[in-house]
Amino acid sequence: MTTQNRRKQAIRLKDYQPTPFAIEHTDLLFELGNEVTDVTATLTLSKRPGAADDAIVDFVGDGLVLQAIEINGAALAETAYSATPDKLTIHHPPAGEFTVKIVTRLNPRANKKLMGLYRSGSAYCTQCEAEGFRRITYFYDRPDVLSTYTVRIEADLVEAPVLLSNGNQIESGPLAGADKFHGSGRHYAVWHDPFPKPSYLFALVAGDLACVEDSFTTQSGRKVVLRIFVEHGNEGKCDYAMDALKRSMRWDEERFGREYDLDIFMIVAVSDFNMGAMENKGLNVFNDKYVLTDPEAATDADYYGVERVIAHEYFHNWTGNRITCRDWFQLCLKEGLTVYRDQEFSADMRSAAVQRIGDVRSLLARQFPEDQGPLAHPVRPEVYEEIDNFYTATVYNKGAELVRMIDTILGRDGFRKGMDLYFERHDGEATTIEAFLSSFEDANDTDLSNFSHWYHQAGTPVVKIDEMHHEDGSRRLTISQRFSELPHIDGERPALTIPLAFGYVGPNGEDVAVVGSNGETDMLLLSDKAQGFRFDNVPQDARLSINRNFSAPIVLEQKQSPEDQVFIAERDSDPFNRWQAVQNLAMTSLKAANTAILTGQKPQPPLPLVAALASLLANDALDNSFKAQCVQLPQLQDVAEAVGTGFNPDAIAHAHAYIDAYVALSLEDDLAGLYQRFVKANDTATDATNAARRALKNAALRLLVATDKSEYAALAARQAMQADNMTDRMAALMALCRQGRTERAEPLVDMYERFDSNGLVMDKWLTLQAMTNSDETLSTVRALLHDPVFSMENPNRVRSLIGGFASNFQQFNRVDGAGYQFLTRQVGALDTHNPQIAARLLEGLRSWRKLEPGRQRLARLALEKLREQSGLSSNVADIVNRLIGSD
Repeated sequence: MTTQNRRKQAIRLKDYQPTPFAIEHTDLLFELGNEVTDVTATLTLSKRPGAADDAIVDFVGDGLVLQAIEINGAALAETAYSATPDKLTIHHPPAGEFTVKIVTRLNPRANKKLMGLYRSGSAYCTQCEAEGFRRITYFYDRPDVLSTYTVRIEADLVEAPVLLSNGNQIESGPLAGADKFHGSGRHYAVWHDPFPKPSYLFALVAGDLACVEDSFTTQSGRKVVLRIFVEHGNEGKCDYAMDALKRSMRWDEERFGREYDLDIFMIVAVSDFNMGAMENKGLNVFNDKYVLTDPEAATDADYYGVERVIAHEYFHNWTGNRITCRDWFQLCLKEGLTVYRDQEFSADMRSAAVQRIGDVRSLLARQFPEDQGPLAHPVRPEVYEEIDNFYTATVYNKGAELVRMIDTILGRDGFRKGMDLYFERHDGEATTIEAFLSSFEDANDTDLSNFSHWYHQAGTPVVKIDEMHHEDGSRRLTISQRFSELPHIDGERPALTIPLAFGYVGPNGEDVAVVGSNGETDMLLLSDKAQGFRFDNVPQDARLSINRNFSAPIVLEQKQSPEDQVFIAERDSDPFNRWQAVQNLAMTSLKAANTAILTGQKPQPPLPLVAALASLLANDALDNSFKAQCVQLPQLQDVAEAVGTGFNPDAIAHAHAYIDAYVALSLEDDLAGLYQRFVKANDTATDATNAARRALKNAALRLLVATDKSEYAALAARQAMQADNMTDRMAALMALCRQGRTERAEPLVDMYERFDSNGLVMDKWLTLQAMTNSDETLSTVRALLHDPVFSMENPNRVRSLIGGFASNFQQFNRVDGAGYQFLTRQVGALDTHNPQIAARLLEGLRSWRKLEPGRQRLARLALEKLREQSGLSSNVADIVNRLIGSD
């Protein structure tokens, strides 16, 4: 690696030390201008107990220009401090409490990293998590330094009539006269946040924005003003977001006893944002993708996404803001916990079974591959170079699964007692995973020390079930656990505590009442490398259903015949395991077909899978959205992960196409009947019932298009052209694009002509073409880089086109390696102005080591060429080095 590339010094959990000084209060003055913005930070500091007498003030910055510095109102002599763009040191701070006044100068328009203070559309906007505040002023920019904030914003009245920050507004008005940089016609607003918070939760938004207002009355009778700020013209697209916010507030009161604490709660939607949203105290900043909805432009998945993300960011008010992380190693303490909370909210708002299946699909698609490859890391890592690279599926999704297991082990009441104690003990603190677990232990008089190993170990546990039938009617289970091997993990690893929800399913689908030798009735608690369990009087024809509702994030090895899996799919009272049985049948068929294709043989028909799906589709008692999940086969990448090292993308794609087509042809009459049954449903209604009908109708259409019959491709093209909602338009087009059908051409042109001024729809249009399975896809994607609707400076466009192509399993993994070269070139170009998004795009290469040797060599060459690029950011360098490894 060239020495010109930036590398950060590794940060280690074991080296944590509190800062020698606390920042009791932070006063900020922003004199806003597009190219010249002065920020005056007046900080009240005090020495922490136990700090050394000769302690210095050592603040961090990031590309800052220092204009002035004072202590206690007096300018500081040049010998008394040292300053660089990335660091400010005060050598001999006063004793006792004192104030430091720091003036820095920024250029928001030139800030393309979208971190710190920048311009988005017509507005000024900030993003400070994880380390963006240091791009605004010199500070202890770390989560354990909590401070109250008073913020004064001055701006041009015409350019920025709306001035927002955290907390409650306490003053506003016009400014007299003119200043040297910005002229006259300016005004100001002052905001005060009484709740101490870390700098990453600071927010400022200023611009010419429209406002949608409502209110919410808390359980104690307080009225809270609710405001959503959007670009003018988007006011009519906020109704669903506002409703989701109010439902989130009520749900958090009822489920967790958490009431909102300020007089106002605000959301601002911006078009240029690196993340989905940000939970800044009282002023959430959102990617507009997760706020704006209308049936013509938003899919049912978009409505769900808005509901989920609105809830997630609101729930952070208590799990992230009122109680925050001591250090970034504890990131899962706020993110994993809050993902669990938003999953539970969505389960209560919608189908709990379908929500759980969706949660697990996401986990399997993103976190399991991460946990089994070169980017694997514990839920709470011990070391990092670039914290932005640890906003991962492991921290978020696996972190949520760990919280869910605590709920499973303790039960709903015990979990609530632990959460109540956690809030009581740690409100207003920056705390740790140990403190979180201790709250559950003390509230329930239990020991979670063995469970805590989940937080410290990377990798996915493999749990093997051996079941013995005895003539006396008893069953004996031997359950063992091991870890999948990770080449960069050494040493013996302790056994984990693994809760396995279970039941025995009788012939009519009823759960057989059983009691284990240790009193187990519906959950087995595995805590050793191997354990035995015995059940008496189990009917001979009862089948074991285990890891119900995916009670633990494991790979399950269980001997089940196809007949057993069909039985579970048709009868199990646990909907998740019914779905899982179908997935198991499909995966068995897909892997067998892959092997047959690689050896030049004809794949065997997936008859058990067809039988299970036929039974499920005919069952009118089942939810339509659940049926839609069942007929969706495992994704290509899921199959690749199951095949393991040396997979051939073309063989997997051909195997998938064969199984898809066989299932579709076998169930053609049923699928066509379903499509016709629901084709005239109320297609503009966004309620759950109609969304479920659309889901099943479009799942049927996708399979019918997979038959390769021209009449079904024509049917999909008509639906795409005539649909009065975006769900049906996108589903039809995606079915055509994934099959590479030429019938996609006219509907794609029509979509562009209808919606070219709507950025969120153009994101979908770009993704459709990036995901097309055609030999011309890469050429199309290259051309779209120059289309007027695409911008390398907009993260949504980048994710849609470049990220979409990196998710196109067959076309990205081209045999000539051109897909890998394209991705790494785009990452290198993007890295010059947005390293955070550039690094995240490399997720597309997380499984490169499992490719067949030819593609593996080409992927490595592409990564090595990127690593040699001069001036590579620490974000991208960190990911590239971890992907390539030390060999």
